[in-house]
Amino acid sequence: LTLLGMALGIGALILPLAFGEWKNGAKNWVSVPLLGSFQPSEIVKLSVVLALAYFFSAHRTVWQMMPALVFAAACLLLLMMQRDLGTALIYYLTTLVLFYVACGNVPLTVVGLGGGVGAAALGYQMFAHVKVRVAMWRNPWSDPTDKGYQIIQALLAIGSGQLTGQGYLNGTQTQASYSAALPARQTDFIFSVCGEELGMVGCLLLLLVLALIILRCYWVGRNASSPFSAYVSMGIAGMLLAQVFFNVGMCLYILPVMGLTLP
Repeated sequence: LTLLGMALGIGALILPLAFGEWKNGAKNWVSVPLLGSFQPSEIVKLSVVLALAYFFSAHRTVWQMMPALVFAAACLLLLMMQRDLGTALIYYLTTLVLFYVACGNVPLTVVGLGGGVGAAALGYQMFAHVKVRVAMWRNPWSDPTDKGYQIIQALLAIGSGQLTGQGYLNGTQTQASYSAALPARQTDFIFSVCGEELGMVGCLLLLLVLALIILRCYWVGRNASSPFSAYVSMGIAGMLLAQVFFNVGMCLYILPVMGLTLP
């Protein structure tokens, strides 16, 4: 079943390359009649965690773990071909977390971190939309009405919420008549909308809830009855932590825009 899941995961990630459309510099969405559009990579995330958990729990040496690592590498390659670097980063960090939990090999984990930095630098050199995102992260006010518009609006939304916010659905970003609404406010930048409507207090409570979920996953992993269950829980904890960190970071102008949603 694990091998079947891995094969289906690879097939799902090929779908956008074969039938998808370019959107915001990436080709990671697929439209299905009657079902609408979706990102196969969001489904395959769980396949990666399950496959890694199975191989890491059943085998202890690096060479015995290799099928799962090759599967994760194939997924990363397909995501790079889709130019979906944000999702690729989540996959990579999840794999690295599980690898460290499974074998505790610090030198190889550090090498893996270095490889991730190198891959990010390579992606920056290869893809024009990544260069634009980094440039706008460095100075969004250099192009405030186009490329830097999203970042500036996100900051304005968070700043206007102040301490307690403007109230649920009372923010300007959720008003249909507002001409300067934040793009992707219902997906990638929903945290900025929360900042405007719920304020700093609401955002801190939201982050606290997410932190409790992640800690709960970690606690389940530490007390699991089998290695497989432990690795699944730890993998989900690592995946959620990475995605929350990068999404909130880009909404707060700490990190460049990565095209990641808040879990």
